[in-house]
Formats: sequence, structure tokens, C-alpha cells
Amino acid sequence: MRGMSQRTATATAPPPPAPGAEQYPALDFANSLLTLPSGPLDLLGAPGPASEWLVGHGLAPEAGRVMEPCTVRLRAFRGAVRELLDARVAGRPAPPGALAAVNEALAAAPSVPLLRWDAEHGLHRSLPHPADRIADRAMARLAADAADLLTGPDAERLARCGGAPCSRFYVRTHAARHWCSTRCGDRVRAARAYARKRAEQQD
Repeated sequence: MRGMSQRTATATAPPPPAPGAEQYPALDFANSLLTLPSGPLDLLGAPGPASEWLVGHGLAPEAGRVMEPCTVRLRAFRGAVRELLDARVAGRPAPPGALAAVNEALAAAPSVPLLRWDAEHGLHRSLPHPADRIADRAMARLAADAADLLTGPDAERLARCGGAPCSRFYVRTHAARHWCSTRCGDRVRAARAYARKRAEQQD
């Protein structure tokens, strides 16, 4: 569950998506918990921002809203996805608990569209969106996307930002890339330059 000291998306604007996040919503989902120089930022920290995140990523209908219990579930599921990404980047075995959580999400929501009719669309097939199933369906789709990322060709290019305190994951566009953004790279270079200057002054 979100710590009391973590801020929500309404307090601070999040950085642009990390490389690969636009292709893999699960990567952006994992990165919805950020560690910024100013402190933690949780984009799923409350029902309102969590609902906006789901709608913005096409994982909930425009009027879709999740309540606090589902928001808590989303954050717990995000933790499992982050564990799997972290293990993949570090070359460790997948944690059993995280693996079970993702597999449970994959199996939880029915994926077969039902036959429906309405005046606007006529006869068509679509998944219903009752309020109590929005989180289930979103997690199922995110789980499938995470599974594709972790087992596909881009898994070899998964990395974690080396610009502390940033904790975002990203897909490397080239082997020499060590940071998820120019901002993180600039911050690391500035810190190194400052450390060198301090060391020279102390000599």
C-alpha cells in the first residue's frame, strides 16, 4: 500500500515516458511509481489519478472509475510486475510470488467479447465494463503485455536507470545507454563534475 509520504500525480508532473514505455504499457505501469530527486511520486496513489492513468492508457472506458480497494490491488500488482522486471534485468530467477500474481491476473478476466446491441453501434461484440471488473481487465491486459515484454526480443534490452535516485525501467535503444532520460544523465554528469571539483579543492 502507498506510504503516507508518497505524493500523487496531482502534486508533481511526472517525467516523459521512459524509452519503450509507449510500446509496452506494462513498462509505463511499472514506472508509475517514481523516485525523483524531490521524493517519491505515485501515479496510482489515489483512485482519481489511478482512474485517469487507466483511461489515458486505454485500459478503462472514458467514464470508468476505480475505487480505493481496486487501487490498492493495482499498486500491489504493479509491485509484482516491478519484481519480475527487476529480476530479468539482474539475471535472477523470477520470484515465485510475482510470477503467481501475474499468472493470476492473466486468468482473472474473461477475454471473449460478448455479442451486444445498441443504437449507436448496432449489433457488435465488445467486453462489458462493469465497475467491479475494470481493474481485473486492466490487470489482465497489463499482465499479457508484461509477459510479452519479458519473453520477447526486447527482454534482452531491458534495463534499470543508473541515474540514482531514479528507479525507472526502460528498453535500451543502444548498448551505451545507461539512463532512462537525458535529465537523469545530466544529473549524474553534474554530480560527478561536482564531486571532482570538491576533490580538487580538498587536495
